[in-house]
Amino acid sequence: MTTALKVHAIHPQRLDTMRVQGHDEHGNYWSPYAARGGEPLRCCLRSAAAAESIVLIAYAPFTTSSPWTEVGPVYVHADACEGYDAPDLPSDLRTGPRVLRGYDGDGTLLYDHVHVVDAGQDLNDPLARLLEHDVVSVVHVRALATQCFTYAVSRAD
Repeated sequence: MTTALKVHAIHPQRLDTMRVQGHDEHGNYWSPYAARGGEPLRCCLRSAAAAESIVLIAYAPFTTSSPWTEVGPVYVHADACEGYDAPDLPSDLRTGPRVLRGYDGDGTLLYDHVHVVDAGQDLNDPLARLLEHDVVSVVHVRALATQCFTYAVSRAD
C-alpha cells in the first residue's frame, strides 16, 4: 500500500499578513536582504538564488497554544511568490539529512514516530511509512542539525 502525500509550505495568507504588518507573528520586523544563494525557502520550498530578496522570520507551524508550538527561524521570500502546490515532494528539499517528526490530530509529538533520514536519502518512503500509522496526522520535515521547520506532510486523501 502506497500512501499519497500532500506537502504543506507556509500558508501564503499567513505570510501576506506578516508582509502587510511589517513583522512576523512574533514581533520581529520584516527586514528584506539579498540572499547569498542556497537558503531553503519555506514559502515555495526551493533554494534561494543569489540576490533574491528574502527575509529570516520566526515561525511556528502550529497556530494553537500548546507546549508543542515551537518557534524557529525560517527563510521566506520578502515579496509574495508562487508558493508550493505540487503533488510531489520539493526537489530541492526532498533528501536528508532530515528529521521527520510525526504528530497526532491534536498536535502532540509522537515520540515513537520520529525518524532520522540520512544525508542523500530520499524522504518519500520514510514519510509514507510514518503516515501509514492512523495515529499520525501530520509529519514535520525538519533540518537535522538545527531542527528548523522545513515543511509539513499529510495524507493526500
